[in-house]
Amino acid sequence: MTELIDWSAEWQPLLAALIGIAGLLAMILIRRINAFAALLVAALATGLLAGLDPTAVLKSVQDGFAGVLGFIAVIVGLGALLGTYLEASGGAAALARAIVGRRSSGPASIAMGFVGLVVAIPVFFDVGLILLFPLIVALAQKAGKAPLYFGLPLLAGLATAHAFVPPTPGPVAVAEILGADLGLVILCGVLAGLPAMLIAGPVFAQYADRQGWLAMGAIRPSEEREIPSDDGLAIRACVAILVPIALIVTAALASQWAEPHWLIRFLGHPFVALLIGCGMAAWVLRPQDEAGQANLKDGMARALEPTAVILLVTGAGGAFKQVLVDSGGGKLLAEQFLGLGFGPILAGFCVAALVRVAQGSATVAMLTAAGLCAPLAAAAGLQGWDVARMVIAIAAGASIVSHVNDSGFWLVSRYFGLTPGETLKSWTIASTLVGLVGLIVILLVGLVI
Repeated sequence: MTELIDWSAEWQPLLAALIGIAGLLAMILIRRINAFAALLVAALATGLLAGLDPTAVLKSVQDGFAGVLGFIAVIVGLGALLGTYLEASGGAAALARAIVGRRSSGPASIAMGFVGLVVAIPVFFDVGLILLFPLIVALAQKAGKAPLYFGLPLLAGLATAHAFVPPTPGPVAVAEILGADLGLVILCGVLAGLPAMLIAGPVFAQYADRQGWLAMGAIRPSEEREIPSDDGLAIRACVAILVPIALIVTAALASQWAEPHWLIRFLGHPFVALLIGCGMAAWVLRPQDEAGQANLKDGMARALEPTAVILLVTGAGGAFKQVLVDSGGGKLLAEQFLGLGFGPILAGFCVAALVRVAQGSATVAMLTAAGLCAPLAAAAGLQGWDVARMVIAIAAGASIVSHVNDSGFWLVSRYFGLTPGETLKSWTIASTLVGLVGLIVILLVGLVI
């Protein structure tokens, strides 16, 4: 009897963690409970089942919530403001037009992938599609091709940047939960994102076009409007996007070889770098006419609205992770996974893919997987590049199989005038390629770095 009691006490944190994880997945995937509430319930229940004092459980939840949001909230907020400047000024649209230029249909299809990759860094997936859809229509009419020929590359670029490249909220949140360097995450995201975008976007679109798989769709005439070109505005928009990213990456690379100068560390901190980007955008992209100024004012008033849900879910994910850490259940769970030869990077991809397919939201899938797999990364002793690779593996898993439970699926279906079946044959395949290619590349990167 004594041995049974001792065994129960030793494994109680692991059993609590398993019950908490199972309960979390059941609440999100089966009962369709809001992810924010589900994560908080799972965190509290796991802590209590693990034998922690109720006061200690509440402290873990509070510390985990605050610890994550203390970093994430500032970055997400500044990123949203930068995106608003680019959208309201027309800078994002002008940049897209400048990249595409007067290229023929094949190169223009590739260019649209890069447009999506660049534009989605500061703006959300749905905003990027709505903003640039007129350009897709214009290109399709000029080339005499299905809008999907140019749309799939844009969508692949938007999805890749949305999941792989900070300062978009998903990878920023996962990086903070796992303790990854944001600059290294950006580099890994670009390394994996470029081939993922190219294969899932222009390569797949051109192959599907040759096979006759691309549906023409039913585009509403009201959508068919022209985007004016402005090379000067496009250059200014590009500078506003790339300068903060360059500062963050420079600081990350400098810290890999030596202790960088304090000024490099200061300017390369995500807070300062994004604040510089917002300041540059406010200066170089400010509208000169009253209509533009009114549009910017309205956009700034609404800029932070989409971030509220993301921040709440992110904080709850951090709270659940902290309970797993403080209870000891996360460490025991990680040891069991590693003992089975189930590496943290592949585990992160699989967990994120499971949640993504079951409930649809890429952001929820990323945050759920990050909270569950953070103990794996710690137990495996992952550092530097390896932690950054795990962030991208989770992002890749959260990108696959966009289908009928994903709001993005219906947004694509609506804008391109596709039936659900046509959307499954085009966008669902493309999103799956984004995730699979991203995982393959990030695994290969581990062989080199």
